[in-house]
This record gives sequence, C-alpha cells and structure tokens, in this order.
Amino acid sequence: VQLQACGGGLVQPGGSLRLSCAVSGLTFGAYAMGWFRRYPGKEREFVAAIRGDGSRTYYADSVKGRFTISRDDAKNTVYLQMNSPKPEDTALYYCAADGRPHSYSTWYQRSDEWIDWGQGTQVTVSS
Repeated sequence: VQLQACGGGLVQPGGSLRLSCAVSGLTFGAYAMGWFRRYPGKEREFVAAIRGDGSRTYYADSVKGRFTISRDDAKNTVYLQMNSPKPEDTALYYCAADGRPHSYSTWYQRSDEWIDWGQGTQVTVSS
C-alpha cells in the first residue's frame, strides 16, 4: 500500500491550496480516507475524513467551513481543498486510509485507528 501526498507549500492567509493523496495497492472505494496534521512536538490531530462510498464527510471544528475533503475513485485520489487558511493551519499534513470495520462512530478522529499513512506534506500559511 502506498499513499503519496503532495500539494503543500507556502500560501497567504485567505488564499487557497489543494492537497492531493494518490493511493495504490488497495481497493480504494472500500477505504475511508482521512487527513491529519502535526504541529512540531505534537501528536497528529484530525482534520477531515470521508467514507469509502463518499456518502459522508467529517471535519474538525477548527477547519469546518474552510476545508473540503473529496475523493475521485477513478483516480484513486483524495483531496483536501484548503480555503481561507490561517497561520494556525501551518503544519505537516498527512493522508491516511483504513478499510476495517470500527466499533464506534467517531473512530476517524483517532490517529491510531488508521492503518495506512502517507508521508507528510508541509503547509505554511504566512504573508
């Protein structure tokens, strides 16, 4: 399984940036996909997730209304559209995949519930 994240970079506050994560080695449509971020010296924190069938999306309160997660099953790719980013969104962003059943509805918020991870892509929000 490979998850290849890209699209990070420097963006001005109020601008926009789109992260992509290309996935191979798994049945993409059977996997929930997620984005997490890590601040220096901190644990990964949940940003957004989308179900395998794309029917539901979930967001951290800090990004709700600004970020959008989507998936293109034809391209085996998940996206994170970041609109109106703020300096506090500066972090290393990771994509994650998991196809297992989970026993509680908010499992996606926990990084230890995700089995496959990509490398991080750095996002810096600064003027």
